[in-house]
Amino acid sequence: MVRPLSPIEQDALVAALKQTLQSDLTDAMRRRDELTTATLRMALTAITNEEVSGASARELSDEEVVQVLGREAKKRREAAEAYDAAGRPELAERERAEGRVLDAYLPAQLSDAELDALVDQAVAEVRAAGQDGPRAMGATMKLLTPRVAGRAEGSRVAAAVRTALGS
Repeated sequence: MVRPLSPIEQDALVAALKQTLQSDLTDAMRRRDELTTATLRMALTAITNEEVSGASARELSDEEVVQVLGREAKKRREAAEAYDAAGRPELAERERAEGRVLDAYLPAQLSDAELDALVDQAVAEVRAAGQDGPRAMGATMKLLTPRVAGRAEGSRVAAAVRTALGS
């Protein structure tokens, strides 16, 4: 029989990714790696802001930390595109470099084939439940969102679902 985890052991599991980020920040500071130091400080600040937002402060789970890091990485990609459009390639490259630092802490992204397989499976489940048409899009997204959490952007998933549904 598996014994339940003590509160201390649970806290250690919950804070594993955040502790890794803090440890890596210390290492980056020792190496005088300005890019990694600045990026990890920004990420830890975003995590802390998320922890203290709401009615009461709380510790984020690893899944929630991954969500925060995913949002920050997405901001970096969008900023790089904006800088490219504005003719500022040096700033765009800095944003991409920050994104690469964050990507190291995120789960591997799904390939197109893997995403298509998950979409096909979800569409089959939704159609087997008797839903079709516009409602099938929402039902399929509801099924897929937890399955691809952190491994594919929502816009990419939605495009794949639209293609699979033929709408």
